Amino acid sequence: MRQAPSGSGFAPGDLVVGVVRRPDPVPCGACAHGQFDMCRNGRYTERGIKELDGYAGQSWVVEPDYAVRLDPGLADVGMLLEPTSVVAKAWDEVEKVGARAWFAPKTALVTGAGPIGLLAALLGVQRGLEVHVLDRVTDGPKPALVRDLGAVYHAEDAGEVAAKVRPDVVIEATGAGPVIFAVAANTAPYGIVCLTGVSSAGRRITLDAGSLNREIVLENDVLIGSVNANLGHYAAAADALAKADLAWLNRLITRRVPLESFRDAFTAGPEDVKVVVEL
Repeated sequence: MRQAPSGSGFAPGDLVVGVVRRPDPVPCGACAHGQFDMCRNGRYTERGIKELDGYAGQSWVVEPDYAVRLDPGLADVGMLLEPTSVVAKAWDEVEKVGARAWFAPKTALVTGAGPIGLLAALLGVQRGLEVHVLDRVTDGPKPALVRDLGAVYHAEDAGEVAAKVRPDVVIEATGAGPVIFAVAANTAPYGIVCLTGVSSAGRRITLDAGSLNREIVLENDVLIGSVNANLGHYAAAADALAKADLAWLNRLITRRVPLESFRDAFTAGPEDVKVVVEL
């Protein structure tokens, strides 16, 4: 931070990240209560996504109420805060749903070992859970990143893995329909599946909806969607990153691309996990 207004709680030299979403101008009830990630009328704005310019600049200005302080040691990996906020919200939602009755999860399954999935696994490990991660690849950096968290890596069929693990919690980060329904059908009783991956439209799958409905009802299972994050989730994410192993976080960033070569960042390589455009 180069400049900070008096009374803002920030000072020049602080490492900060800007929050993406802004509440709608009405505001709806959720936005009025600081829960702009749960906006009811869709009139929210998002920097770089919806109606507002993003943060892709060598310098930018952000309102103090939408700046989040980050541990200064995280300067090289600060871009991980926003995706971590997404999974911090996912875990928060899981825990709130679980709290409707006695809830003491032991096992979590994360589907997808991209940045969102790996960060979801990190937060699961930090919660003391036995974490399993499912992805398609068998080589490259992903299996080692999972193992070095103390989690278990799988590359077999999603249904088979879920049936073997019987997870109490699933954080779904692929958006792949067959994976979603395979794991949803194989949770432990009172299982909670949180969807964070966005599916592509137009893909049809054959689904025994009656059987899935029967299992969800008879076992009190829950299927929820989660997107974006509010200030509380950003703060939780900043805390989680500060507690994480910095060398492991650095390994998530498998490629850094200069601005003049930004197009290269959109072509994924076999070794890529998180690609960063340097400004």
